Amino acid sequence: MRHNGLEQRLAAIVGAEPLDWTPRAGGYSTAERYTVKLEDGRRVFVKTADAEHMADWLRREHEVYASLQGSFIPRLIGFDDHGGCPLLVIEDLSDADWTPHWTTGRVALVRAALDELHACPAPPNTHPVRETYATWFDRWRIVETDPGPFLSLGLRSRAWLDERLPSIIETADAAPVDGDAVTHLDVRSDNLCTREGRAVFVDWNFVSFAAHELDLAAWACSLALEGGPPPWTLLPDNPGFAAFVSGIFAAVAGLPAPETAPTVRGFQARQLAVALDWLDRELSG
Repeated sequence: MRHNGLEQRLAAIVGAEPLDWTPRAGGYSTAERYTVKLEDGRRVFVKTADAEHMADWLRREHEVYASLQGSFIPRLIGFDDHGGCPLLVIEDLSDADWTPHWTTGRVALVRAALDELHACPAPPNTHPVRETYATWFDRWRIVETDPGPFLSLGLRSRAWLDERLPSIIETADAAPVDGDAVTHLDVRSDNLCTREGRAVFVDWNFVSFAAHELDLAAWACSLALEGGPPPWTLLPDNPGFAAFVSGIFAAVAGLPAPETAPTVRGFQARQLAVALDWLDRELSG
């Protein structure tokens, strides 16, 4: 197991010696995640990454954890940024329910947690989603310029693309994405759990100002893949969000996987399949 001095850094943060490191799966990046048992009996969750962009994500997560408070977010224990390899330590949630069983009640817990988040004061350096993730707003135009990766997935034909694309771009441009709600923007089952009658979110590096519905739109496709309600019942009569979200996946799902997220493209393709069905339903209705 590769710790590269993490033991000493963690001990300095928590004031106790780490005894046992249990690797934890999560997300699609190669960031290292552990539940660590300490000599005083406590358990903490540790996340670290040395790839430059993932290190920046961890710094942003720390910024959010240090300022955002509510029932929906784990407690920050400490942070160390030694040597450009950040070490984030938060409350351990390994005893929570991480299984993606989407009953009506469990969906309601997630929606209630999002409502609480959306009403919170913003963490420092929170910016509008259109500014922070500007490339999300041109994804269908990327497909228009280079349709090969999208068509290589076999989810829709060239004839479908030629017929639909002008109206899709127009609809995506009109999506009511902008807003002043504090949004998570990466709600997925591997980024949330339920515990003591509440939903708790992790992986906070995407936090931005946006319309509050965008969190539901971002969650909708993975939720449906896991047996939850389809997107058009979560967000009825929303062609703009269907076009916007499908574009985010359409422009990248057919590309080679990045080294730091080797399995993400398959997941994006599966979400895209749901998003395209949502889009067809909205544009045909």
